[in-house]
Amino acid sequence: MSNINKAFEKGKAFIGFLTAGDPNLTTTKECIYAMEKAGADLIEIGIPFSDPIAEGVVIQSANLRALKANTSLNKIFKTVKEIRKNTQIPIVFLTYLNPVFNYGYENFFKTCKETGVDGIIFPDMPFEEKEEVKDIADKYDIDIISLIAPTSDNRIKMIAKNAKGYIYVVSSMGVTGIRNEITTDVDSIIKTIRTSTSIPCAVGFGINTPEQAKHFASISDGVIVGSAIVKIIEKYGQNSPEYVYNYVKEMKDSIR
Repeated sequence: MSNINKAFEKGKAFIGFLTAGDPNLTTTKECIYAMEKAGADLIEIGIPFSDPIAEGVVIQSANLRALKANTSLNKIFKTVKEIRKNTQIPIVFLTYLNPVFNYGYENFFKTCKETGVDGIIFPDMPFEEKEEVKDIADKYDIDIISLIAPTSDNRIKMIAKNAKGYIYVVSSMGVTGIRNEITTDVDSIIKTIRTSTSIPCAVGFGINTPEQAKHFASISDGVIVGSAIVKIIEKYGQNSPEYVYNYVKEMKDSIR
């Protein structure tokens, strides 16, 4: 059984996202510990990339800050290895195909396994092109997390049937970022997914208030929050772990 399953064993899951190396990898590590202490059930770690097409301005800026701080994949793997000395919280990388291709698929997934990464999200990899990395990921027991968007339509059941770990349900069209209002009929998307799989569904993109978290957790298995956490880190820098803890605790309490 995948380590990811632990995130959904105790009720509604809170999944927190941050960009590795923003403002530095020591702060990244401390923010992950703070999120877990505050009740987070799974951590998504963004690998900084110069062209993150799925990201809004908040996470784009975090990527640039991390790259400016000379954050590399090797340094991130080393940080995850250090994190694993203190916690077994499920960890999922969010990255684009280009950095992984350059690192080498075999080398990348092998190192994920060795350092304790449980899954990976490729926002720029269409479902139909999954075979390019699927066999290697399976060889090292790394779950490729499927995304289902409002535009998936008649592909929802097909994607859901082949999902592993959890399904990332994209709540809104466009790029990541804080949204005051989310009007997508997420409930219908999840009901369609449920006809094909029992894999947990977590809703992300735009969620940033306790009220939004409570609503989307009520119709799914958990919520994913990224931009709001990244904004806190942008504001407080190396002092952000305390503020990240307070925010995540409030959000987790709202979905218990």
